[in-house]
Amino acid sequence: MYRKRESSLQKHGDFIILDTICLQIAFILSYSIRHGSVFVYSSRVYRPLGLVTLLGSLVAGFMMNNYKNILRRNKFEELKKTVLVVSVVMMLDFTYLFMTQTSKTYSRVTLGVTWVLGSILVYTGRLLWKAYIRKQMRDKNNLRAMILVTTKDQAEKTLDTLNKSDYMGYFVSGIVFADSSDGTSESNDLLNGNEEHLLRGIPVVADRKGVFDYLVSSQVDCVYVDRIIDTDFGKALFDGCMEMGITVHYGINWIIDGQDSVIEKIGDNIVVTSSIRFADPRQLLIKRMMDIAGGIVGCIFTAVITVIIGPIIFIQSPGSIFFSQERVGQNGRIFRIYKFRSMYPDAEKRKAELMEKNQMKGNMFKIDDDPRIIPIGKFIRKTSLDEFPQFWNILKGDMSMVGTRPPTLDEYEKYELHHKARLATKPGLTGMWQVSGRNRVDDFEEIVKLDMKYIHEWNIWLDIKIILLTIKNIFSDDGAA
Repeated sequence: MYRKRESSLQKHGDFIILDTICLQIAFILSYSIRHGSVFVYSSRVYRPLGLVTLLGSLVAGFMMNNYKNILRRNKFEELKKTVLVVSVVMMLDFTYLFMTQTSKTYSRVTLGVTWVLGSILVYTGRLLWKAYIRKQMRDKNNLRAMILVTTKDQAEKTLDTLNKSDYMGYFVSGIVFADSSDGTSESNDLLNGNEEHLLRGIPVVADRKGVFDYLVSSQVDCVYVDRIIDTDFGKALFDGCMEMGITVHYGINWIIDGQDSVIEKIGDNIVVTSSIRFADPRQLLIKRMMDIAGGIVGCIFTAVITVIIGPIIFIQSPGSIFFSQERVGQNGRIFRIYKFRSMYPDAEKRKAELMEKNQMKGNMFKIDDDPRIIPIGKFIRKTSLDEFPQFWNILKGDMSMVGTRPPTLDEYEKYELHHKARLATKPGLTGMWQVSGRNRVDDFEEIVKLDMKYIHEWNIWLDIKIILLTIKNIFSDDGAA
């Protein structure tokens, strides 16, 4: 799924909240300085003014254009913007006092200190938060991995235009030369990411013949098609990306009919962006808030469950009570998943011996009465207790409460183009497949269809429905593992 561009208010909502908190702290401290160690909201006199300050800071944040280009502003420009917004909030406070004719009731010292201290705290808070954001945006783990498809003679010019814009939320992880497909040893080196083939430190990862092999087996969030040699290759590349669920940005003069698209800016370039699903930023924010809330509650339950079943797991099978394994997440990201260990320590080694008994058709493994499961393992798998440590993955952001099942590395290596589309969203603790009765679905292609149905139809209400159905299934044993 592709996150639509946020409006200015959605994009800078964190700064609005930060400013509001800083002004409230300034108001509380100012009152304490003037009246002693007394909490301001315990005063009937000052409580209304505190609420007016709270509402005033929110109104100023939403109504003023104070956050535009905030990450690009220098310290002096930030100071001017900060003093301006705090002054507006204080003017709203004074307007309230004038209209209610209560100005004599309040201490001028308290109001003056709030003004000065509020400016200091808001300014300091903004600088610290901007430093944190900039640090996060230099970490490639927090950015979208973008593949640039271009020609050899155009590549450096395009990189120049892309690098002009900071804070775009992506980095060029690889380059594909659309005019290279000769099948020579040089082209084979490109597919292997040979260090000799670097352009400004960015690996040339494939030619036009090897591009699909690379896209299906690598972490790729989006593809930017800058230059192509012929429309047949361009159309094949576009169709392949849509089949894999990879977002495509392409020149505005190269329009593909029959796809949902939006106009955006990538660097200095105006592009058309197409994706299998466009997600509203507000709904994604709500989804993430649900994940954080669920993750916190789930981690608390996990701690309690650990105390109860942890010793039993260790007694029945000495070793770690937790099982961790590398899985493939959104758009090919590798992360480590956590579960309560329900199998003997050598389970992964014995998996190969049991492959002939696999009851699943396709790139998944499952058998009834698995001999690798320890005695309590059957109970915790039936009740889904083994999944609880994944709430830590949810809290970290590797997973979501609802999504698609994350494949193992060996399963992922066998993926075909259309299989990768199920990785267009974050993997989930539960999902469409689980609530459809996972014991009854034994064909991987059916699972892919259910996952794609979820991606195409996704909204917050669908997530809530799946969570409720999951809880119902756990208690009714419907669809238990």
